[in-house]
Amino acid sequence: MDHFSYTGGAYIPPARLRMMQEQITDKSSENYQRLSWEALKKSINGLVNKVNVGNMSDIIRELFKENIVRGRGLLARSVITAQAASPTFTHVYAALVAVINTKFPQIGELLLKRLLIQFKRTMKRGDKATCLTTAKFLAHLVNQQVIHELVILEILTVFLENPTEDSVEVAVGVIKECGKKLGELSPTGIRGIFDRFRSIIQDSDIGKRVQYMIEVLFAIRKDDFKDYPTVIEELVLVEESDQITHFLSLDDAADGENILNIFKFDPDYLQNEERYQVLRKGILGDDDDGSSASGSDEESDDDDDDDEEEEKGTMILDQTETNLVALRRNIYLTIQSSLDFEECAHKLLKMEIKPGQEKELCSMIIDCCAQERSYLRMYGLLAQRFCQLNKTYVELYDEIFQDQYENCHRLETNKLRNVVKFFAHLFFTDAIPWTALSCIHLNEDETTSSSRIFAKILLQELSEYMGIMKLNKRFRDETLAEFFEGLFPRNNPSYTRFAINFFTSIGLGALTDELRAHLKNAPKLIMAQKRAVESSDDSSSSDSNSDSDSDSDSSSESTSSSSGSSEDSGRNSIFFDPPIDLIIYYSLKG
Repeated sequence: MDHFSYTGGAYIPPARLRMMQEQITDKSSENYQRLSWEALKKSINGLVNKVNVGNMSDIIRELFKENIVRGRGLLARSVITAQAASPTFTHVYAALVAVINTKFPQIGELLLKRLLIQFKRTMKRGDKATCLTTAKFLAHLVNQQVIHELVILEILTVFLENPTEDSVEVAVGVIKECGKKLGELSPTGIRGIFDRFRSIIQDSDIGKRVQYMIEVLFAIRKDDFKDYPTVIEELVLVEESDQITHFLSLDDAADGENILNIFKFDPDYLQNEERYQVLRKGILGDDDDGSSASGSDEESDDDDDDDEEEEKGTMILDQTETNLVALRRNIYLTIQSSLDFEECAHKLLKMEIKPGQEKELCSMIIDCCAQERSYLRMYGLLAQRFCQLNKTYVELYDEIFQDQYENCHRLETNKLRNVVKFFAHLFFTDAIPWTALSCIHLNEDETTSSSRIFAKILLQELSEYMGIMKLNKRFRDETLAEFFEGLFPRNNPSYTRFAINFFTSIGLGALTDELRAHLKNAPKLIMAQKRAVESSDDSSSSDSNSDSDSDSDSSSESTSSSSGSSEDSGRNSIFFDPPIDLIIYYSLKG
């Protein structure tokens, strides 16, 4: 029997395992990959079991030297198993996960899925001890901001919806671990949980022991959880701005991806290992000694030198946009969990949006506004606050307004209405300049049904905000006149008539008084221009006649005939000049 083909789960001493690997020359073969998998599993288990507050940085460095992308299922299982065996070290394992999550967020998301699945199973079985252990792990992950506070609030709601002594006891234990952090992130949510505890004491028929636990919890809250710190100083290893927060509801956590715990042959094994080595060097930098406990990447010194020279000029680009997706998720969750725009603005500012990410924030605010059933003024106030704080947001919303107008045909009617009301608020409060309205051209050629609806709602909202008199005064502002030429066109009577009819049909005909006067006086202006042209032609012809008196009669006749023909041609050119002819036609038709 080939003892390289299958380990059978039996213990193999590390020295013998390395010897078996060395005997295999083909490092892409299934036998070699299986032995490397066993070595990876042993290494991850050993490192996770050894972690504590004092050696956290060393353990993290050793873990990054292993291919934890390939072994992410093994790592998640080891962490969950170790935490269940030693609940007193839960805060240590949460800190370990927090650091790994900043570099490999897929590992943090996988761990969250498995914890939620385990929580649902233990709760269904009535296993209070395991359920409490799992819930505490989730609570400490909230403290580290690996998972969103709404996850733990949903769990607490499930516990207290139909309270029993066991469920209340578990809920009390969870609140002790993360109550301080919940108070910072979601004061409204924690207030609702404590209101529920108060009603349980008053209305529910529960034992004295559980009642006493709730009373103690209220006392702890009164002392601001001073004996239950969010994160101890030694385990503050990640900046808040660098952390990636995951959100999953209990219903979403259905697949724990247990297949990742089992060995699977990889036809691109060597290429994937090389990719991970590049990632590892990017994370560990010069401190990386290039060795791996699994021993799966041993190469000659010459090859290492060549790789180092190549990697010095290599830049790692995240084509999956993982960080961008995580940023949008965090912004969305922050907006949805906020009670009002001031709380939301405060939380978003604490996120420390990096330069270049401001447009994502603006877009997410508009997207959240668009998906509401009806327009919520909170979004307009939120965008207004950011525009007042930083001029960058003014320029971005100016640009986004023009983009939304050009692509308004892609929006559903309800989303279109919400977006337009959002921008109407920004114009009314002067959060963005009115020059942005220059992109709107009211004529039959440059508008569609969607853009006309866009303009209609915008103008009606501005009229409702400002009143028709103030709005009319703003549109007559001489400093902004050039930017309103598209709204009030005067270069073409058909465009002018279209704009007048449009404003009249939406109930804002009072804004078109100057347009109506312009259209009414257009024929007089045209005739005056025509007479001026004719008089200039007559004077030029008389000058030519006086100059020709010294010539012969024949030349006089030819001169007069030529001047007559030039006058006729001048008149014909005026009469058949297309723009003027078109203006006269439309004016008389009106």
